[in-house]
Amino acid sequence: MLRRNIRLRREYIYRKSLEGKERLLYEKKRKIKEALEEGKPIPTELRNEEAALRQEIDLEDEQTAVPRSHIDDEYANATEKDPKILLTTSRNPSAPLTQFVKELKFVFPNAQRMNRGGQVISEIIETCRAHDFTDVVLVHEHRGVPDGIIISHLPFGPTAYFGLLNVVTRHDIKDKKAIGKMSEAYPHLILNNFSTKLGERTANILKHLFPVPKPDTKRIITFANQSDYVSFRHHVYEKRGGPKSIELKEVGPRFELRLYQIKLGTMDQSEAQIEWVIRPYMNTTKKRKFLGD
Repeated sequence: MLRRNIRLRREYIYRKSLEGKERLLYEKKRKIKEALEEGKPIPTELRNEEAALRQEIDLEDEQTAVPRSHIDDEYANATEKDPKILLTTSRNPSAPLTQFVKELKFVFPNAQRMNRGGQVISEIIETCRAHDFTDVVLVHEHRGVPDGIIISHLPFGPTAYFGLLNVVTRHDIKDKKAIGKMSEAYPHLILNNFSTKLGERTANILKHLFPVPKPDTKRIITFANQSDYVSFRHHVYEKRGGPKSIELKEVGPRFELRLYQIKLGTMDQSEAQIEWVIRPYMNTTKKRKFLGD
């Protein structure tokens, strides 16, 4: 198993290293295509390679024309099977953190909760790979308040690190009559205002935690981005007085997420390349939004 993982990891890194070359070749072909379409002369630096590149252009179709990236590779098998998630906590979790993780188990379909005990992260990741888990979600706390969540996609990443703010569990909501019943149906997702490249990447990581729902599912999960704070809300709806009368009930929990790092590897790999990280000077750029408008 260990040899297989090493081999697969090496193949993945090799494919990733080819991206730069493929992108360069793609740019050359694009310049030749544009020149031919507009009736302009071929750029001087490409005249020696023109014949070989034109032959390659003729053989391409829609699938091969645009080069694939390692990001396509990471979730290449996501449509073939439903996600299988392991939920765990930091060591010696407090009662509020344990309660929050119990509620998260119902939020993510096909999730299994594990008591951390004395387990090391590398052991957890290895066990999850062996049992075909697709993601590991690790929740942290500070003095009994959940303050961080790490989402690591298996087998090779990526890993997203989020800060957790304003956590309100279902248990904490005072008005019990206003709370909807906790449904275990696969939910519809609403991903609002993830318009930048980093926003799309974040939305991609979040949406692959959920399987494809049935069209008539009455459960909705919302990730709404505003000023780089992603609000999580969980609702169910009922059509009481016909199709135009919809009653929306919050199920809980609710919290805000603040992305601060994405790594191109699993959480046990300290040497993994960092794709994006928030820097101290970024906090002063009030007008600049990283995830959306």
